[in-house]
Amino acid sequence: MTPEAVTNGTEWLTQGGVRPTRQRVTLASLLVGDGLDRHVTAESLFAEVKDHGDSVSLATVYNTLRAFCEAGLMQEVMVDGAKSYFDTNTHDHPHFFWEDDRTLVDAPADQLKIVGLPDAPEGAEIAKVDVVIRLRRT
Repeated sequence: MTPEAVTNGTEWLTQGGVRPTRQRVTLASLLVGDGLDRHVTAESLFAEVKDHGDSVSLATVYNTLRAFCEAGLMQEVMVDGAKSYFDTNTHDHPHFFWEDDRTLVDAPADQLKIVGLPDAPEGAEIAKVDVVIRLRRT
């Protein structure tokens, strides 16, 4: 990992008010060190940590990703109700989910038009709308 990646990761944690422990800095550096938005699963990030020769348990990766979401640094995107992807782009935007290789990527938000939503039940408000568009290669 480059010194710039570590600096970017540490600054990202600080912006979210997350204490920069060694393990958090390692994960943050992999997630945002290059300045690009990423979509990861806990398992894919765990494998990336191992590829870099670092030692972090899978449980720590899960817990840390959830902590990053709670701090507003990432958002969790559920696919199939059982698989979570974690996105470093926290702005509202749709996603493409490639069914063949099970990857999640950003879809162009400017092309999505939601013209109406059902009324929320009494005593509730709509907090967020997630749009995941499933794709198959032809």
